Amino acid sequence: MPFVAVAIAALAVGFEALVQWKWGAMGIVALVALTAGIKSKNVAIGGIGAVILVMLLAQSG
Repeated sequence: MPFVAVAIAALAVGFEALVQWKWGAMGIVALVALTAGIKSKNVAIGGIGAVILVMLLAQSG
């Protein structure tokens, strides 16, 4: 069980580093807003995070 928790934490940190490398600080802000919105079941915050991420993805493509 502890190995699974460590593996999941490592994946989360790696994904966060990838987002920051690819899309900068605004990518991290969007990811945090999306995660906070999902965890708190707040559609407005989650929607703002999702919109920012979509705009960043559209801009880089």
